[in-house]
Amino acid sequence: MSNENWQLLNPETVLSIPLKKTDPVELYLPLRNLVASKYSESDAEKVESVLETLNKCRRDMVERRGDLSLPMQRDCLIHYFKCLCMVESLFTSLSSDADADADPIIFVWYDAFNPEHEEGVSSQRNGIQLEKAAVVFNLGAICSQIAASYDRTTALGRHLAMEAFKVAANFFFQLWKVFAKDVVSATLDLTPLLAQFLHALFSAQASELELQPQLLNDARYALHQSVHLLYARAVTLIHNVLRAAKLKHVYCFDRTWATHLSEKEGFFGNSSMHSWNLAQAEAPQRESSIPEQPDAECVAEILVRGICRRSIPNLQQIYVDLILSEYNPFKLMKDGKLVAYPWDMPPRYPTDSAILSSSMSSPLSGILALLPLKKSEPLNLYESLRNYFVLKYSESVAKRVEGPLEMLHKLRNEMLRDDLSLPLRRDCLIRYFKCLCMIEPFFPMNASPNPPVFVWYNAINPQQDSSQHNIHLEKASVLFNLVALCTHIALSCDLTTIQGCRLAMEALNEALNWFSPLPGESKKASGTIDLSEQYTSKIKNEIVGLKHKFPHPQSDVSSLPEYPASTNDPSSDVTEQFLLGYCKAHSLLQEVCEAACLDLLSAVSPVKIKDGNLVANAT
Repeated sequence: MSNENWQLLNPETVLSIPLKKTDPVELYLPLRNLVASKYSESDAEKVESVLETLNKCRRDMVERRGDLSLPMQRDCLIHYFKCLCMVESLFTSLSSDADADADPIIFVWYDAFNPEHEEGVSSQRNGIQLEKAAVVFNLGAICSQIAASYDRTTALGRHLAMEAFKVAANFFFQLWKVFAKDVVSATLDLTPLLAQFLHALFSAQASELELQPQLLNDARYALHQSVHLLYARAVTLIHNVLRAAKLKHVYCFDRTWATHLSEKEGFFGNSSMHSWNLAQAEAPQRESSIPEQPDAECVAEILVRGICRRSIPNLQQIYVDLILSEYNPFKLMKDGKLVAYPWDMPPRYPTDSAILSSSMSSPLSGILALLPLKKSEPLNLYESLRNYFVLKYSESVAKRVEGPLEMLHKLRNEMLRDDLSLPLRRDCLIRYFKCLCMIEPFFPMNASPNPPVFVWYNAINPQQDSSQHNIHLEKASVLFNLVALCTHIALSCDLTTIQGCRLAMEALNEALNWFSPLPGESKKASGTIDLSEQYTSKIKNEIVGLKHKFPHPQSDVSSLPEYPASTNDPSSDVTEQFLLGYCKAHSLLQEVCEAACLDLLSAVSPVKIKDGNLVANAT
């Protein structure tokens, strides 16, 4: 392969885009006054925390951008998008009220590719569509910059860049298909055409990064062709974009992109197959010129891939986190007050678990009435795992991962405590399960003379126990406890209130979600009888039956994103409208931001990536 062709495979050659700029806007006072006038002063007090955080997010987004790291800008934008969706119904009210005395809220945004142009585009009077589209654009842009910032010659850097480009592509897909269509008189960067191009561009770059490990070994023709098709689509679209830019008199769009993408398309096209075959013959010589990956980098990538594994259920129980989780910055209190903690405030966030009673409120018979949590013997996971890394890799590698190992050990000790409240124990079990997925790729620890021994007792008959080196016993037992804990939460709710009914129903849905990976883990573990398929199936059936026995409030509480069922629902107040907006934003972001590894870049993540290592967050 020629040097020119090999250069096209150089991971240094990637494209990213700038963020849009905007003018400051005061949001708190006009929106709070609107709530107070349209609803009541008490309603304004219930949501003023969200309005304050909304205002702070936008101010930081505008004024502090130069001071914030790329991951922090991403954190701020995501937080702001959630708050923005929560208040969307207020902008609908403002727009429909032609006699409103208050000054209108006008958003002004400037073209990301034409920053010198002094005239921005203004939103319609009190219109929120431009603001949402611009924020989605900036989320995609910041993800592209995060991807471009990583050292893609390392295994971890390439993985993070690939996932960040995928998320960027997802945001521009949403902009193309949904948000850009609602914007009137958009600048070039907010047109569906440009969003479609950016979706194709970042999809191509993500696929190329996914292809690179095969380029150095056995190339797969199908994946190679897929990359070619993506770049071919990007080439077609960028020429359409350049024509549109000329019509809009935007002449500063980087025209070298077209040349770059054409070269990429040519390389990955059919005409390059001769060079491709030649590259395979040259592979041994080429590989000798590429530095070997240090063990530490390989270990970090394995840990990151483990903690982001698809085996972790995609939980949709938003209401449980809103009330009970100390790691969710958005809170719903028992008195109906909504609290939104600042985007840059690290957890833990105080919760109001008064909605739970100290004892189970629903008398039951059958398995669920007697379903205790499984108990386990204490275990020093830190020592055994650290020794393994020293023996298999080196002392320096073990030192670079000891932070997450210490946190893993601490979480295991905490999850066994009987004095923890139900919400705290739930948080602990979920975090510990994610950490188990992180270290799972290193099991079985054949290189260790003393691998950890997991000892778990039968939840129904504590005299029976199972003792194994098998990590699947540990995972299955933690999943069992999550199921049991969620049923305890459901049975502890005050079912005479709408909040209690909603929380109980979502807790049961979460219990069923944790069931999804349990059978697979149990089959790999061969543990005590309470983990058998026959027994867990009985538990599952009883949970399904219990859902039908629970009283329902007037609106359907089976899924919070469907609230309110109609505007005639008596619970359809301002808090309900904010909750509905939050759920829509949460669902969209969960769909778009599939790459959980990007959360490891967040300043508030319990485990984070720093300087190529996976470390426990000191905050």
